[in-house]
Amino acid sequence: MPLAPILIAAALAGEDHCPERAVWPDPDWTAAPAPAAPEAVAAFEAYAFPAPADPGDLYGEDRAGVRTDGVLITRGGRVVYERYARGYQADTPHLAWSVSKSYTNALTGRAVALGALAIDDSICEHIDIPRAENCAITVKDLLEFASGLDWKETYEDEPPTASSVVAMLYGQGPADVVSFIAGHPLRDAPGTTFAYSTGDSTLLAAAVQGALEDRYGEDFPWTLLFDPIGARSITWERDRRGVIVGGSYVWSTPRDMARLGYLFLNDGCWAGRRLLPEGWVAASTRVSEPVRTERLYAEEDSVQGRQWWLNIDVPETGAVRPWPELPGDAYAAMGHWKQAIMVIPSEDVVIARTGDDRDGTYDTGTFMKLALDVARSAGAP
Repeated sequence: MPLAPILIAAALAGEDHCPERAVWPDPDWTAAPAPAAPEAVAAFEAYAFPAPADPGDLYGEDRAGVRTDGVLITRGGRVVYERYARGYQADTPHLAWSVSKSYTNALTGRAVALGALAIDDSICEHIDIPRAENCAITVKDLLEFASGLDWKETYEDEPPTASSVVAMLYGQGPADVVSFIAGHPLRDAPGTTFAYSTGDSTLLAAAVQGALEDRYGEDFPWTLLFDPIGARSITWERDRRGVIVGGSYVWSTPRDMARLGYLFLNDGCWAGRRLLPEGWVAASTRVSEPVRTERLYAEEDSVQGRQWWLNIDVPETGAVRPWPELPGDAYAAMGHWKQAIMVIPSEDVVIARTGDDRDGTYDTGTFMKLALDVARSAGAP
């Protein structure tokens, strides 16, 4: 028998200290026993799926207003609500953009659980990079957007020639993302400042790939993570050298996005099998230390753990919780044009949303509060 299948079987064997659950979406999500209240659904749909100004313009060529492509609301492991629009169906994968960063967190957790990587490792233990001084960057630094690299994370509102992330995704980066990202000079000492960076997430995915691929084969994200949680729709794009673009390029259906949320809702366990180390979810959903010390290029209400957005005040920096409409324990994976996985542990709720929102009309707090009202209206999980 080839070595990789033997290692994979061993990697999936762990069962310890996992929450007990009566319901798992295996092989698929099931419906909640009680339907959501019609009035809650009507209020949610009025916001999430507004009628287009021009009924003949199905796809909204002017890209104005709230533009939801798909949404799945689960409570207690069951589907409370699901709807798709603008040509999308339940089985249509959607580009998740920066939601991918939270997938990279999970894959890093798998590598740590398997003993293939430690968060204090230098990235140079797992990948080759062009600047020796950047070997000071650790896995933990990348998890916390604290690499210190002089990276410019700008999008449509700035000239593309000024953007490191645009160059990585569409310029010289796709030939070799590792060399492109790690070829940037250091702006600060690693671990000292927070600066949101698609480069950090992609370099992190490359380090994880370097730690796992030789042992588990090139399909390691599927055999070690996606297959165990039943996420069958996922595609993850790579650069021309075969390196996973960990900050941007996961494609998934909302149903499979919700599986990642459910994995975290259940402390990194799936059906009694521990996939992420004990304490991984707690550490990922605490405010990271660099956020508490110095945040660069950050909006006032943006608070990060480890590749997850948090709903927590940070008095040291004046940051306030971004979604006061939601419980304080809510956290989310979020992507460009308003892709999201929202996890609300106190409500046993996961909400997955895909969309194409461009003009600022959409508000995450409003959408998620109305979705939570739908979940609550279906009764106890």
